[in-house]
Amino acid sequence: MGGIEAVVGLPDPRLRPFVDRYLGYREPAPLPLVRREVAGAFVVLVLGWGAPLDVVDPRAAGRGAYGVDSFVAGPFDGHCTTSTLGVGLGVQLVLTPPAARRVLGLPLSELANRAVPVGDLPDRWLDRLRCRLADAPDWTRRFALLDAALGARLAGSAPLDPTLGRAWRRLAGTGGRIGVGALADELGWSSRHLAVRFRAELGLTPKSTGRLLRFQRAYATLARDLIPRPGADTPDGPGGWAELAARCGYYDQSHLIRDFREFAGTTPAALARPGSLSSNPG
Repeated sequence: MGGIEAVVGLPDPRLRPFVDRYLGYREPAPLPLVRREVAGAFVVLVLGWGAPLDVVDPRAAGRGAYGVDSFVAGPFDGHCTTSTLGVGLGVQLVLTPPAARRVLGLPLSELANRAVPVGDLPDRWLDRLRCRLADAPDWTRRFALLDAALGARLAGSAPLDPTLGRAWRRLAGTGGRIGVGALADELGWSSRHLAVRFRAELGLTPKSTGRLLRFQRAYATLARDLIPRPGADTPDGPGGWAELAARCGYYDQSHLIRDFREFAGTTPAALARPGSLSSNPG
């Protein structure tokens, strides 16, 4: 079967405000491979042409996708699992909600907490792109095809409402620490109007998005601190989980653990065990 192959491609500089990288992969799974995929305020797009997989939301089976090689998922405010058997081949992109709204041409309320096969999306352009990627001779050509397709989509799409764009930037820039009331006051909208518009266009409410952004920071910090560095402390070292909680804007360690249980389906300590982190970004 061969070994695991992972190739990172940098998009055209004009696309980098929308997607920071392409991840091409070839991953053999001679035995069933099951991964926990943590929640996040992002959209995952997988365009594959290898072994099919299942995407399962344990809260509602109907929100998953089954026997698919290509799908779009999220934003998700709960963890999922993916499972596959065979050789997976494809490209993964992770998009911010504003970028996904423009690239996909859909209000993200239609995708929130759902995994949808790309063949079920309007006009099937992603399904056609998947076929062209599969036929391309190498990763360089595949990444060039992605550049061309995404550039064309963005050129033909309307910009996001500027007030919603500002709301996203404030939430992301503060790591979700700004309160919804304060954000609404800054924007000149009522909290209710902000929640309704934000959820319709970007998938989840500002409050849920803020919680997920804070969790993503904690999750990314956990993953980074697990990489051994001379003289560095892991979360099990001085300060422990309470220090991680304070660093990421949680009230206390219990608050951190509650969010990890909700968004990752387990505790930070369990995720810190070797091999337990998911393929989703923090």
